[in-house]
Amino acid sequence: MIKLTRLNNSAFYLNPDLIKSIEETPDTIIELINADHILVREKAEDVIDRIVAYRVRIIRLSRQDPGADATAAGTPA
Repeated sequence: MIKLTRLNNSAFYLNPDLIKSIEETPDTIIELINADHILVREKAEDVIDRIVAYRVRIIRLSRQDPGADATAAGTPA
């Protein structure tokens, strides 16, 4: 999930897998795959940077050795 800010300054989290498109007009409009639209304070480039960081984090977590946590806790893998 990525943290974004609505135009009224309320923060929310969005699953980036639901994003269909992002447009700046000058407000940033995120269109979701269900055709809903969300206006956010962040620039389109910032939203994209957050999506990339989210996906990098997911890939890094998926590549971690699953036994590493158990071994660190003293439990055999």
